[in-house]
Amino acid sequence: MNKQLSKYQGIFPAFYACYSEAGAICPERVRALTEYLMQKGVHGLYVGGSSGECIYQSVAERKLLLENVMAVAKGKLVVIAHVACNNTADSRELAAHAESLGVDAIAAIPPIYFHLPPAAIAKYWNDISAAAPNTDFVIYNIPQLAGVALTSSLLREMLKNPRVIGVKNSSMPVQDIEMWRDEGALVFNGPDEQLLAGLVSGAAGGIGGTYGVMPELYLKIFSLVKEGRIEEARAIQDGCCQVIYKLCSGQGNMYAMIKGVIKELGGPDIGSVRAPLLPLAESDGAIVKECAAEIKRLLSECMSS
Repeated sequence: MNKQLSKYQGIFPAFYACYSEAGAICPERVRALTEYLMQKGVHGLYVGGSSGECIYQSVAERKLLLENVMAVAKGKLVVIAHVACNNTADSRELAAHAESLGVDAIAAIPPIYFHLPPAAIAKYWNDISAAAPNTDFVIYNIPQLAGVALTSSLLREMLKNPRVIGVKNSSMPVQDIEMWRDEGALVFNGPDEQLLAGLVSGAAGGIGGTYGVMPELYLKIFSLVKEGRIEEARAIQDGCCQVIYKLCSGQGNMYAMIKGVIKELGGPDIGSVRAPLLPLAESDGAIVKECAAEIKRLLSECMSS
């Protein structure tokens, strides 16, 4: 990996939406979560993606959230801002805004709902990139939600754009990481359940929706892989997977659960989730406590080894 791209190695939590009790973006809570994750030692942040509930927010809200992340993190953490909207004009506006704040990279999923041909997707991404001409660009491949999958031919077309550096790959096949890497792209592993497999397959790092609730565990996996201690890393990965399955077992949305667990672990209160995502149900309280207890146990075990 060349020196210019080396800053993109490591663990990048996908930043969570931070709401007031009334459900509005809360600048104070955004800054508190940024500080909290910085103190945990993460390598960077991925702001405005799925974990940030971006599709349920206005352009103005997404700008406000990123502004407050950058007020704390600029020059201290690598920041990748996801700027995709379901139309080119809004996406370009967010891209230009992100560049004005000094983010390290922007990222975008393909447009959703209409199944566009590769030429239309490439134009959409290149148009967004052109609005931030001095900023790296990361393709976000998440076919299970976007409805369209990145292909080698489309990636090769996009790599003609000198600002395109790589892929945040959230498809489940690890083979995709190997394929995109072979095309010359830097690759971030997306599915948290397979961080270990992704790193072993050549991912430079990971961007994940559960990293923010247990960052130390993912940081430990990353460092163990770098040291070649795969068996130890696998044990922690297995533990993380069990926590993820538990986070998904309640009535409330997984991100509502995560926000509850962060608070239970002594982290900042960053509110709930935005409808139509479901908030925590009364019965979810026990699961929140179980997840927090399991994370504490895993931390005690892995940090003493």
